Amino acid sequence: MSGIAPTIGSPVASLEASLVHAAPATFDLDGWAGLRLAQVEQALDRWVTSDVPQGLSHGAPAELVDAMRYAVLDGGKRLRPLLVLAAHEAVCEEDCDACLSAALRAACAVELIHAYSLVHDDMPCMDNDVLRRGKPTVHVQFGEASALLAGDALQALAFELLTPQDGSVEPIVQANLCALLARAAGSAGMAGGQAIDLASVGLPLTESQLREMHELKTGALLQASVVMGAQCGTPEPRALRALQAYGAAIGLAFQVVDDILDVIADSTTLGKTAGKDADNNKPTYVSLMGLQASQAYAQRLLAQARLALDDSGLPQTRTRALRALADMVVNRAH
Repeated sequence: MSGIAPTIGSPVASLEASLVHAAPATFDLDGWAGLRLAQVEQALDRWVTSDVPQGLSHGAPAELVDAMRYAVLDGGKRLRPLLVLAAHEAVCEEDCDACLSAALRAACAVELIHAYSLVHDDMPCMDNDVLRRGKPTVHVQFGEASALLAGDALQALAFELLTPQDGSVEPIVQANLCALLARAAGSAGMAGGQAIDLASVGLPLTESQLREMHELKTGALLQASVVMGAQCGTPEPRALRALQAYGAAIGLAFQVVDDILDVIADSTTLGKTAGKDADNNKPTYVSLMGLQASQAYAQRLLAQARLALDDSGLPQTRTRALRALADMVVNRAH
């Protein structure tokens, strides 16, 4: 995989042109996100490919790449990439090619990890789901073996993106980003949370046990997205602590709302099978606390996220995207 320098027409150059630190008085989340998502989609389309990587004599098998692209392109909320880019913009006062390159690569890397986790999560050995993002899951479309390999390859590609060999990202930044992503995705993060989830089917959990499961399975990668975006620049310690707290709050809030939507929304709206948690006897916030209490808890977590940003020392003009994303996480309909 060759690195991409910020040349005219490249994803990084386009992102640089679209970043607006002097935002208008009324923040337009749709407009802000639309510009950045276009760059993320362009970059993912370019990087998830069967083209021959630099230094190798062969590319990836076309069938495997087809499954990888099916898993990651043209679907999903892209919340994690948006959090990376919003945190980067909150911390970085001035645009610089190295910071922008790192932020775009980090945004794509967290989405690749998220996509791989969904591919594996949907397989018969785990949740055995047939619908994801409004279309058949990868194992349904390509077979179980291809789905397993596609997930593996997406995970490896995420770390390849974070370690370009062209000098566009400083080695210390590469190391920090890789460590953050590995920790969030590994046994003390997303994979560990999934293990707890699988072991908890049909078992009563306390609120603290349920919170730990969700903080690992869902919250760790969302929090890492925020911290990785900040670490593409040079955040002050106070700002970094606040962004960590913000990421923890919205990470848990996302899963609380997910539990709520599994009860109140339909499959067409969600783009995945609704009611699966209850059908599989999985512990959720709704089954533990009830619907109204879960909705109130999500709002309290939103307040915690807002308070963290208030305590960050960062100008409000630079945290408006993070505030709007937190609102979207808690008040979304799917």
